[in-house]
Amino acid sequence: MTAASAASAGGIKTVLHLVSDLATAKEVYTALIGAPPQIDGTYYVGFDVAGQHIGLVPGGGPQRMTAPVTYWHVPDIEAKLAEVTAAGATVREPVRDVGAGRLVATITDPDGNVLGLLQDR
Repeated sequence: MTAASAASAGGIKTVLHLVSDLATAKEVYTALIGAPPQIDGTYYVGFDVAGQHIGLVPGGGPQRMTAPVTYWHVPDIEAKLAEVTAAGATVREPVRDVGAGRLVATITDPDGNVLGLLQDR
């Protein structure tokens, strides 16, 4: 696979930020981005900016976030999960459907950094 084809296959397109006060964080990110959120819920606020999705997750959400998590968009989450665990990553949160056919999983690299995998069906 060439670098160009690898880049078109996915990449980091989603970043979730842990927030303690969703309402205040929403105001800060709205001011920073210059537009209101596209998803504005009680448990999640999301902004789409130039092909990137920025999400605000109060209290770490069900995935127990303790820091921002970048999500790599992949065409086959099960295959990528097998590939990265064979290379030394550890599954933190197995593949789960978060709605609308979107699958997510998280892993930790050998240094304990949490990375996300995301597949849209």
